[in-house]
Amino acid sequence: MKYRWMGFAGLALVFVTVLVAGALESDNPTNRVHQHLTARQPDEGCDCDGSQLCTHLPLVIIDTGGVEVPGEPVGEDGSILEQNAQEYEYSQVTLAEDGSKTVECQVSVVDGDESNHHPDDEPTLETTAKIRIRGNTSRLHDKKGYLLVTTEEDGLTNKDVSMLGMDAHHEWALHGPYLDKTMIRNYMWYNIAGEIMDYAANVRFCEVILNGEYIGLYVMTETITNGDGCRLDMTLPEDDDQAVVSYVVRLDRGSSNPLKNIETFTQYSLRTSNVIDIVYPGTGNLTEERIQYIEQDVSDFEKALYSYDYDTEPYAWWDYCDMDSMADYFIINEFTVNYDVGSRSTYLYKDVRGKYQMVIWDFNAACNNFHDSQFLPQRFQMQYITWFYMLTKDENFVDLVVQRYRQHRETFLSDEYLMNYIDETIAYLGDAVERNFQVWGYSFEDYRPLSPDSRNPDNYEEAVESLKEAILERAAWMDYNIESLYQYCHESKVKKFNH
Repeated sequence: MKYRWMGFAGLALVFVTVLVAGALESDNPTNRVHQHLTARQPDEGCDCDGSQLCTHLPLVIIDTGGVEVPGEPVGEDGSILEQNAQEYEYSQVTLAEDGSKTVECQVSVVDGDESNHHPDDEPTLETTAKIRIRGNTSRLHDKKGYLLVTTEEDGLTNKDVSMLGMDAHHEWALHGPYLDKTMIRNYMWYNIAGEIMDYAANVRFCEVILNGEYIGLYVMTETITNGDGCRLDMTLPEDDDQAVVSYVVRLDRGSSNPLKNIETFTQYSLRTSNVIDIVYPGTGNLTEERIQYIEQDVSDFEKALYSYDYDTEPYAWWDYCDMDSMADYFIINEFTVNYDVGSRSTYLYKDVRGKYQMVIWDFNAACNNFHDSQFLPQRFQMQYITWFYMLTKDENFVDLVVQRYRQHRETFLSDEYLMNYIDETIAYLGDAVERNFQVWGYSFEDYRPLSPDSRNPDNYEEAVESLKEAILERAAWMDYNIESLYQYCHESKVKKFNH
């Protein structure tokens, strides 16, 4: 009856498992591009004279004409805050001289397959762009992350470009790994999530020169937004006045643009401290009618989820959201102990013709790299966060999580696959790791945010080993305890919520 679909789901999972297991036997499992498997390798050599930077990685050269990039965090006294300041100590950032959040720059990319790359090589891409410092906590790091918006030569009109082989778009995040001393967490988990879920941001390693200065190893990353034939690829409105649209929302600190912050059912009823803001459509395409539609639509989903009838028709939660997406998102974030989820960087999207799905984001603090407290692998956390608090009260959701977890542990979450992925990625990075730490190596001593201090690695090798140990320890515990999730849907736990 009402859960008859679970039988079909079980058969589907068996079929998918066979397909994925076969795919894993290849060097490049799916159409997902894993750069470390497909790009030029560090041992292919170069015939240059060694007088300039020589790298097998793509080279991104940014020139602002010497103008400071805005977005530095500013304290109450107006001074720029340093990396050991607390996140809550800043509420504003530096702006450009004209008061804007960005400055114009020229971007050159050297990215060919035939030879190593040098600053004076003929660029494979040249474009005008706008740039600013991006991030929240990461703004306090010495090594900054940047947002690039590629434009026409006028510097005003956005221009879609293909960056490092990724689908053309105008918005790109340059992630500068700093808290993550391995520098591979986002690259690794975005790619693995991209094999498991319908979408995860594509990523590419690169080395960056800003205003003539080498600033290290970076990860060029797609931002989470819609695109014509790329990224989330959601249905576009048929006309500019259409109120019912595809959209992306984010649970985080809220947007600096109050227009984009919405108040939904959970925020109002549960008095949550975090804010849901509209990521897509962008400000230029947001009308009052669209804002009202998105706010009401999210609230309708939340009201159904938090109702007494959340597990029955006509309010069944699975009528609103994609079950597989919710389950896989739960698994990936639990597996990596990514406990920022639910309060920070939590993305939900909905195509106008589909259901809600989740998108993973930000694994800097995952896998025992959360700075505030000791990693505790002996617990589950996802069942306490918004939306999943109710999902885990449904036995069928827990069934799906347990089944898909077992499936993924045979494929993309297996110990062998994950350990090989780490080793192969690091081998691919080659000398770029050493070059990066020639600039930022002091951070092993000067930036030790993990508590207790013994958790902070003293060198790159220790950072990698800590990542491996965290993954293996967490995997072993989850293997043994995954079925304990049923306690959250047991009648004794959920009776008060049920009809």
